[in-house]
Amino acid sequence: MNIVDIPCTAEGSAHLPSYKTKGAAGADIAARLASPVTIPQGGRAVIPTGLSFAIPDGFEIQVRPRSGLAAKHGVTVLNTPGTIDSDYRGELKVILANFGDEPFTVNDGDRIAQIVAAPVTCARFIKVHTLDETERGKGGFGSTGVLS
Repeated sequence: MNIVDIPCTAEGSAHLPSYKTKGAAGADIAARLASPVTIPQGGRAVIPTGLSFAIPDGFEIQVRPRSGLAAKHGVTVLNTPGTIDSDYRGELKVILANFGDEPFTVNDGDRIAQIVAAPVTCARFIKVHTLDETERGKGGFGSTGVLS
């Protein structure tokens, strides 16, 4: 397993990200709220975490949903995977969306998402007049068939 040191500030009672098992790729992050936030069915909310990071150059942090929230309550991270760039120093806030059947309440300290530190490869985009041909070509959504 590769390890990268990422300095992190935690406001007040904010919880540092934590890995719950030895093999976990994602570290859980928790809400830092002065009072509960209820997300209505079909609604969304920006949830603060009280965390800020100094991500090293060449890395990003990806914000991803927690599978338990999605499976049990229909709650997911709306912008997923969200990217925290290495030059951002502000507070990490998570956009949660409620696709469940009832309102969902987020309380202070609730684990709301997970983060994954990942290396970044930057591309050099080169303007050309034509692209090489492939078997798929310009086939878009669903063009490779449907699983049965």
